[in-house]
Amino acid sequence: MTNNSLPPLPDLAPIWQSLQEHAEEIKKQHLRDMFAADPHRFDDFSLSLGEILLDYSKNRITGKTFELLEELATRAGLKSWIERMFKGERINNTENRAVLHTALRAPADARVIVDGRNVIPDVQRVLERMEAFCSKVHDGSWTGYSSRAITDIVNIGIGGSDLGPHMVSTALRPYWKSGLTAHFVSNVDGTDINETLVKLDPETTLFIIASKTFTTRETMTNAHTARQWFLDNSDNDHNHVRRHFVAVSTNSSAVQAFGIDQENMFEFWDWVGGRYSLWSAIGLPIALIVGMDNFRRLLAGAHEMDEHFRNADFLGNMPVILGLLGIWYRNFLGASNHAILPYDHSLRLLPAYLQQADMESNGKGVNREGKPVDYDTGPIIWGQPGTNGQHAFFQLIHQGTELVPADFILPARTHHPISEHHEILSANCIAQTEALMRGKTEAEVRQELAREGMPEALIETLAPHKVFPGNKPTNTIVIRQLTPYNLGKLIALYEHKIFVESIIWNINAFDQWGVELGKQLADIIEAELDSAHECSSHDSSTNGLVNHLKSQ
Repeated sequence: MTNNSLPPLPDLAPIWQSLQEHAEEIKKQHLRDMFAADPHRFDDFSLSLGEILLDYSKNRITGKTFELLEELATRAGLKSWIERMFKGERINNTENRAVLHTALRAPADARVIVDGRNVIPDVQRVLERMEAFCSKVHDGSWTGYSSRAITDIVNIGIGGSDLGPHMVSTALRPYWKSGLTAHFVSNVDGTDINETLVKLDPETTLFIIASKTFTTRETMTNAHTARQWFLDNSDNDHNHVRRHFVAVSTNSSAVQAFGIDQENMFEFWDWVGGRYSLWSAIGLPIALIVGMDNFRRLLAGAHEMDEHFRNADFLGNMPVILGLLGIWYRNFLGASNHAILPYDHSLRLLPAYLQQADMESNGKGVNREGKPVDYDTGPIIWGQPGTNGQHAFFQLIHQGTELVPADFILPARTHHPISEHHEILSANCIAQTEALMRGKTEAEVRQELAREGMPEALIETLAPHKVFPGNKPTNTIVIRQLTPYNLGKLIALYEHKIFVESIIWNINAFDQWGVELGKQLADIIEAELDSAHECSSHDSSTNGLVNHLKSQ
């Protein structure tokens, strides 16, 4: 842990110190007592935006906490940074790029100027091309080489070109077009592509190769394997490739060399970061599987959250509230991690998606000026759907020594109202947040065991093991129903929360240089694995591992 007594910016020193002093006061208080003292606590610390409710009352906060956090955000210039992002300034300073995923879901009459050019017409043009292509697939006018309709869509990408489309497509399973099935391949491990291809008929499969540069090693390895499989099973006619492969890229020459017609290449721009790209042409598999109308609803939901984030006062602003709570726990209460716990099987990929969104954005050890930070930045993000997690890692959250702030995400309505399933799920979700907040004292444990008729000697032995300390912070996000529109709002909520934290920490949330070194070394080691010579150019561990693999 770094020294959290030091603020990210000198101007923040007074308010940073005030928050540290306030944190010492809060550490002495219990959430159970806070609720007992304030019967209106839920009303004071909850917020709705359309069909999304955020209950943040089960956090270790008071009104004073948010007064101080609001001042912190103000002194950090958060409002100005929000405007700079929306207006297309080059806030990604290490890559000299604008950050405009918000422009991808802006209305057609909006104006966002980058280098003197309004980018919205370009965005709308790509959306129209996506819509035209999706219509052809859906109405059967786009067919495979043997004139059979497309039945399977395979997205080949990695990172942001996989996680976003995969998560959203899985979440919106009730909206899938009849007769279509989506598949996602990302891992360069041949098992991933093999297990997908064995399910497919080459005559009815459409592959989407998603790579901005069309050189990403993992993606292109899988793409070439898919093309060879297709050729091996379709009379080895290279002319058929254009009916079964399309690209999302900016490298037209590489796309054409692969065998894809340029008219079937869907572009996006350098101001679209990978982990923020599902709203762009990278979302083509989403549009194909749920329909372009639902894809536009996804964009519209995100745009509503954008407008809320841009215009709402800080203490009535969902992303700002979540971001400031993240700062509060990370820098003042010592929480090193944060759990995402969706109580919806359709959102089972959301924790993995938010791992990339958050940890690739805020996992930084230098500030915007390139100087090492002296305070903690991005937390470890992890999670699993409820109720599975309750029977796995909730033990640690309830009774372990680690402080784990958690977000519980629950739809009020289910797409699958089978028997009492949803009532059981909902009851578990709400009960867990109450249990984490209240805990169970030793006196309550002893009374409970005594009522069960347990002998005093056994009570004495068991009581310490059954005590729950409580005072564990949670947010509860209730969505009326998981629709494309509401999902768009939910994703944008977390995007902006991450941005808020990055501004307070004075780091660039939009680069990811940390992924580069391993890739560079992998190219060297790959050549050495293919060489007949013994490897000796690395440290003894790396040399030993390379040589052991060669011997096997």
